[in-house]
Amino acid sequence: MPTRTTTPRIGARVLLLDPADRVLLIHALDPAAPDHHWWELPGGGLDPGEDLHTAARRELAEETGILLADLERKLWVRETRFHYKGHDYHRIEHVFLARTPTTTPQTTPKPTANEKAGLIERRWWTGQDLHRCHDKLLPPTLPTLLHNLLTNQLGPEPLALAD
Repeated sequence: MPTRTTTPRIGARVLLLDPADRVLLIHALDPAAPDHHWWELPGGGLDPGEDLHTAARRELAEETGILLADLERKLWVRETRFHYKGHDYHRIEHVFLARTPTTTPQTTPKPTANEKAGLIERRWWTGQDLHRCHDKLLPPTLPTLLHNLLTNQLGPEPLALAD
């Protein structure tokens, strides 16, 4: 039987820190399998002709209402394959660091219909909260990645992650 290959979709996400170094995560679920839920960084796929920085800022605004003028450095690139709403997906996500002076949205979030169907909640997490979390985190190594970022143990070059 031939193997089916799919071209990966390119995505952009934001590891957003507030003044207390808490990270914003979105709790989502698969509407076709509601017991399958996870916490992830805000972000999503690029629109046609869109660059990574623009996509990351747009997705953050749509999903959270938080507006950013700038992003900081790229932290990692994550290749992932997953099953969602009965389909297999292949994505390559570029994750950027950003900081916000406030956790208050500056605009009304405008999630897509797909995001609305899967959204459970948004929450700011401390590093300790992440280490105690028993839910699925994306990426799974997020507690360690955040710790390494906050303690200046991440090098200047983006990491390559796969899961």
